Amino acid sequence: MPRPPSSSPRSSRLPRGRSPRARSLGSSRTEILAQRCCRGPPTAPRNPLPPQPRLQRRAQPCHGTKSGSRHECRDELLLRNPQLADAERSRCNLIRLCLSALALVAATALSSIPASAEETCPNPQTALGVSRIVEIDAKAGPLFGGFTKYEKEPRFLGPKEVVLTFDDGPMPKYTKPILDALDKFCTKATFFYVGQMAQAYPDMVKEVMGRGHTMGTHTWSHPLNLRAMSLERSTDQIERGFAAVALAAGQPIAPFFRFPGLSDSAPMLAHLQERGIAAFTVDVVSNDSYIGSPSRLVARTLDQVERQNGGIVLFHDIKASTAHALPTILTELKKRGYKVVHLRSKSVFEPLPALTAELEAKRVAAVQKKASGKPQATAEKPKLVPFYAAISTSTLEATSEPEVTVLAPEAKERVHAGGTHATASAPVATSPEAAGEATQPVTAATPRSKKHARSKRHKKEHDPMSLSGAVSGRW
Repeated sequence: MPRPPSSSPRSSRLPRGRSPRARSLGSSRTEILAQRCCRGPPTAPRNPLPPQPRLQRRAQPCHGTKSGSRHECRDELLLRNPQLADAERSRCNLIRLCLSALALVAATALSSIPASAEETCPNPQTALGVSRIVEIDAKAGPLFGGFTKYEKEPRFLGPKEVVLTFDDGPMPKYTKPILDALDKFCTKATFFYVGQMAQAYPDMVKEVMGRGHTMGTHTWSHPLNLRAMSLERSTDQIERGFAAVALAAGQPIAPFFRFPGLSDSAPMLAHLQERGIAAFTVDVVSNDSYIGSPSRLVARTLDQVERQNGGIVLFHDIKASTAHALPTILTELKKRGYKVVHLRSKSVFEPLPALTAELEAKRVAAVQKKASGKPQATAEKPKLVPFYAAISTSTLEATSEPEVTVLAPEAKERVHAGGTHATASAPVATSPEAAGEATQPVTAATPRSKKHARSKRHKKEHDPMSLSGAVSGRW
């Protein structure tokens, strides 16, 4: 007769492979299965919870769960009462909103603190930087740069000093990477913008000025025959360009100006003197208007900089090749020991109130038409042609302020290099290469074959002293 199992599991040994439950139910597997089948349904919990939607069952208190009956009871209460859960969720969202607002205020306050040069420049030791600032008093209407036929101011740049200038913008597709490259090398440039382009992309104008660069205007619509226009029309191009750029910038601009195609004339220079506007030509032409290869553009620019031992360099921020080549150009300038000089104006320019009011009225009308859903006339669309803009009043941080040189030239009568008075009809070229072309009258372009155009472009690209682009008004 088998021995009955002991009431205490400690008082008996368990056979190998047998659990206490199996021993208490007997050694037969059939008995174990029969015992399981006779258990009946499981007992329900004391406080059964009604079925809740998935979102409510997963709801969690916003300030975290802790071990303890108080939090468990609150969770159970929220699950039982959907209205109370919604109220709790709204309260949590309000708390999150307040915390986000406080974080935004704190971030804004921190961003308003002036940063040091090390913080604003990613690589202050290897960057090109700004070695000197030239502050120009433009009230006498000075003329700077080598590519001109008229009497100009003495060169203010020393050996291996360059001024970076960009014309014809803004064009966001290419202006933005150019600005990023300048920021990467912690350097500054001067942008000469056309009024129509500035009106087309006012946000880009504000960004250029916000990054501390200088702007100068480049007429209203960049006419290629400015010198052939009447004085009334040419001065309107100048004044309207200043008004348009200042309106797009939303702040005062500098009295800096560059002639389209470097096509200056004595009457227009006299007008600039009367208005207290400084005119800038160039010393180095990158020829990026004709060079589409970034590698060739780098070679051409560096070769011209070496020939002139520095100077005012002309680029265009509407060219893809310029945007791609600029980082390499800046790197090579740094390696070769060149330094960047930043231009700044001593005063700001006041556009004519009548032109400002006219352009503002057109801008408001265009905004209203766009808001009402009426299509704008095609004549109002700006033409994407070479343009330039006005100077920024922004200054560098006090911690990184370079040496400042102030220039205040006296007013002078613009005469030819040979000593005769300049006229708009018979300018005198300063270089032998331009002498034969400068006296040619400006005529309408005649259709040429593609082969001839490619040959002409190739000649301009590889001619290191070519001035045909300036004389023909293509800059």
